[in-house]
Amino acid sequence: MNNYKLTIQYDGGRYKGWQRLGAGENTIQGKLEKVITEMIGEQTEIIGCSRTDTGVHALSQIASFKCRRHFSVEEIKTYLNHYLPNDICVTEVKEVDELFHARFHAKSKTYLYKIWNHEEGNPFMRKYSMHIKEKLDLEAIKEAAPVFLGEHDFTSFSNARSKKKSFIREIYEVDIKEEHGCIVIRIRGNGFLYNMVRKMVGALIEVGLSKTEQTSIQKILASKERNMVGVIADANGLYLEKVEY
Repeated sequence: MNNYKLTIQYDGGRYKGWQRLGAGENTIQGKLEKVITEMIGEQTEIIGCSRTDTGVHALSQIASFKCRRHFSVEEIKTYLNHYLPNDICVTEVKEVDELFHARFHAKSKTYLYKIWNHEEGNPFMRKYSMHIKEKLDLEAIKEAAPVFLGEHDFTSFSNARSKKKSFIREIYEVDIKEEHGCIVIRIRGNGFLYNMVRKMVGALIEVGLSKTEQTSIQKILASKERNMVGVIADANGLYLEKVEY
């Protein structure tokens, strides 16, 4: 059996997330599976590293699929990019070991979040960042962020749709800086729960707006109560940036 690893970029604005939920659902996985099935002549399932939510983008989503027939990586890349919608692009194709699994073998993921923090909106960023008019206290956000580092139970930063057996995740890095007029928050960890990054960013936004104290994030973590985070950051500002194996 041939196993292929894909690196994919997409604008998630008009899709209901990565995961195919049923027939007719407008999802990234569904679009890819339709084109791949037509290419190889048999029904196949593509496995994604991360099940990005409705409206979330990807700079480097990793996925894999298997098929009996052998194709060159150039054939696959050319075919997919010809027939996929122009808001989905396969940037790399590799042949990998038959045991490779895009989700289970990932060691870390990095998400980035973009905030357009200006009184005036930006028509070119409106679909790709969260617009916050009020001035955020960047230093307060930076001081609060390290509380996320390390291994924690992130139940408070999950959603009721999270059906995981364990809510414990380890965060390796939280980096906050200004880039090209945006506040960019990068979060790298060994895994993330449903809505986890958006709720983490939401808690930092509340600190930056002086709506909560910096110490409140530690209290939220300890509470294990999902309703403690007052803001869930908009989906359109979130990007899956990198996956490491």
